[in-house]
Order: sequence, then C-alpha cells, then structure tokens
Amino acid sequence: MKTRRNFTTALITATLAVAAWPALAQPAPITLLNVSYDPTRELYGEYNAAFTKHWKAKTGQDVTIKQSHGGSGKQARSIIDGLDADVATLALAGDTDALHSNGGWIPKDWQKRLPLNSSPYTSTIVLVTRAGNPKNIKDWDDLIRPDVKVITPNPKTSGGARWNYLAAWEFAKRKYGSEAKAQEFVAKLYANVPVLDSGARGSSITFAQRAQGDVFISWENEAYLLEKEFGNKVDFVYPSLSVLAEPAVTVVDKNVDKKGTRAVAEAYLQFLYTEEAQDIIGKHFYRPTSAKAQAKYAKQLPTLKLFKIEEAFGGWEQAAKVHFVDGGTFDQIYSRAK
Repeated sequence: MKTRRNFTTALITATLAVAAWPALAQPAPITLLNVSYDPTRELYGEYNAAFTKHWKAKTGQDVTIKQSHGGSGKQARSIIDGLDADVATLALAGDTDALHSNGGWIPKDWQKRLPLNSSPYTSTIVLVTRAGNPKNIKDWDDLIRPDVKVITPNPKTSGGARWNYLAAWEFAKRKYGSEAKAQEFVAKLYANVPVLDSGARGSSITFAQRAQGDVFISWENEAYLLEKEFGNKVDFVYPSLSVLAEPAVTVVDKNVDKKGTRAVAEAYLQFLYTEEAQDIIGKHFYRPTSAKAQAKYAKQLPTLKLFKIEEAFGGWEQAAKVHFVDGGTFDQIYSRAK
C-alpha cells in the first residue's frame, strides 16, 4: 500500500509539473517607457507596433511601450529628476549627455554602444511659411526683416530650438564673416520672435493652428506633417545652408538595471537600424541611415548643404557652454530682444 501510495503521489506531482511547463515557458509581459522629444509621436507610434510584433514572434514575450514627449531639454531633466525611462530618444546628444553628467544615469561613452554614434536617423531644419509664401521667404536673411514674425521654440527647453539657433548662427557667421556679426544677426532674428514655446510641437501648433507668425523654423519631418495636415495653409522652403541634426538614442542604464528590462530595451534600440525600421523612419520624413531606405525616399528628402555641430561649434558640450548655459549668448541676446 505504501509503495502504491508513493507511486500515486509521484505520478500526480509529475503530472502537475508537466502541466505547468507551458506557463513556465511563457515569458512574463514587460513594459518599456521611451522618453522622447516633441515631433517623434507619429514615428514611434508606428515603430512601437512593428517592434512589439517582432519581439513577440522572436521571443513569445508581450511588450507594451509607453511614450513621453516634450521639449528635449525638459525631457532630459525629467529623467534626471526620476522619470522611470527605459530608453531616451532625445533631439540632440547634448541633452543625452546631461543624463551622464547629472547623476550618472548612463556611462560617459554611451554613444559608442550603437552604430553611427547611436544616431539611427538624421534630420535637418527648414523654413515653413504661409501658403504661397506671401512674405517671399527664401533664406535665413529674410527672418531678420522688420515685417517678418518668426515662430521658434525656446532653446533653454527644446532640442529642436537649439538646432534652429545654431543653424541661423552658422549661416550668418559664414555669410558675414565673424562671430560678432553672427551674434548681431541672431539677436535681430529673436527680436522678431513673439513667443517662445517650450517645445517644437508647441511652436508648430502656434504657427499652424493659432496662425501666429509668418515663418516657422521647423524640423524637416514636422514641416512635412504640417503640409499633410494643413496643405492649403502652409508651404516650406529649404535654406541655402542648414544643419545635419543627429538625434541619438540610449538605454537609461540605472533604470533598466533596476527594472530588469535591459535586454528588451537594448533590442528596442537595435531594431531601429533594421531595414523594416529604416523604412518606417523614411515614411515619417526622417532621414534614414540605410542606403536602401535613403534611395527609396531620396525624392522627398533632397541632398542639401549641411554642416555638423562638431565642425562648426566644437561639439554639443562646447556649444552649450557658449550659447545655452545661464548667462550664455542666448540669454544675452534674448534679454536685449525683449
């Protein structure tokens, strides 16, 4: 009896264990938070769906990806202040560098962890006008005319605004021959700015929906989105010189290690470099880095005369020290402009 009872108990235990195998094999669902800048809402909406489908097919794991959007500088500050981001996909490397220098959220060499200095796509800055371009805006020079009102966000809170500011500065420096002339030019430009929104999407709304201003200094992808939504109300032009904007991406190491999400977060960013993701990037008017996607979207994303921040300003750290710290050139210019 004892032997039979032991056998029955062992059989029941083994049966229960076998029945539990499928449950044990199914990975627990996971949630990621991607903290990004203003104009990436549409891009990541489609990208997230593609990644979750890919990850489910590869691993069987369900992933939910939440998004946070705002001015890039403000988003970096939110992470530093405790926002539980798994990944940061901010507008410029300088904002991401702040995650290292303010609390060690990421390592100093974070840009070396993914190809192309962790920039899976690029963009540039263009000039959006009213339909028909009634003020005949052709280049940066036109933005300092007394009859032109300019919409651009605040460089203290918006990464896109910093690209705008530096693109205008470099244009003026090359055309007029000195830093002093560039500062004079940019001061005149900001004297024509009636309102500084905190982020690029806010400025887009100010220009397109609230009908303020004659020209909006815009991300290229945002200009295309405005054209799609307000095609009978807006046009845009490419200036003679603009900046190669290189938004960079990173996992937020302190958070992913605390939450146990590193593997999925790293895969989420690596997937940005796949052909499937590069096609989504081009579809949403960002500039892909893969040759195949570049060729596919070449007509809508023309070759331009672009400069790099490193060659013109010595990199983001140096640019920030000169122009965007408290009391820097922007503060000096804008206090006078007001």
